[in-house]
Amino acid sequence: MKKIILNLVLLFSLFIVSAQENEFGTYYNQRLSLFISLPDEPNEIIMLGNSITDGGEWSELLPGYNVKNRGISGDVTAGVLYRLNEVTSAKPAKVFLLIGINDLARGIPADTVFKNICLIAEKIRATTPETEVYIQSILPVNPSFKKFAGHVDKTNAVKQINQKLNDWCSENDVEFVNLFDAFIESDSDYLDPEFTNDGLHLTAKGYLTWIKIIYPFIKS
Repeated sequence: MKKIILNLVLLFSLFIVSAQENEFGTYYNQRLSLFISLPDEPNEIIMLGNSITDGGEWSELLPGYNVKNRGISGDVTAGVLYRLNEVTSAKPAKVFLLIGINDLARGIPADTVFKNICLIAEKIRATTPETEVYIQSILPVNPSFKKFAGHVDKTNAVKQINQKLNDWCSENDVEFVNLFDAFIESDSDYLDPEFTNDGLHLTAKGYLTWIKIIYPFIKS
């Protein structure tokens, strides 16, 4: 019995080490090592994405639900694909995915971002078919704050990806959640300043608006 336990400990240690040997950076691996160490629980609702997801206090925003924050600041579609086994290991009830803006800021083509997001959804469904997958549109951005220059000039690419995701979800029985339209200014396609203080990330009003949109899917 002791030998079996020792082997399991060694295997777990190797898994954590392997999670640290990748190209995604220090913070990514700090977060991933934490996610791996936390126990799986039944009926998890996973919020999966980058800093915009990472910044949400989801258990407080959605009290009474077993919501897990699996956002990593700076993450990209390839990073989500790399750590997807950790997400699916609990066979979660629902996964809400929001990813892509950091890819665009790094010069990754919009079509590649679109294909990677679809691949994430396909891999989740193949691994844990009972999980409900929700692909959320990439949020709008706003250049007027003069921050995150590489991110906030990508409005056209964001709209292109969102439209393709909407079409793909309709054809593949995946739920598409249109956040974009609720977050733009009335006279432009830019992120409404009421929801941000840097043109990219969300303030409290942004997160509360987000919750209003996804709550019907959470409780269903």
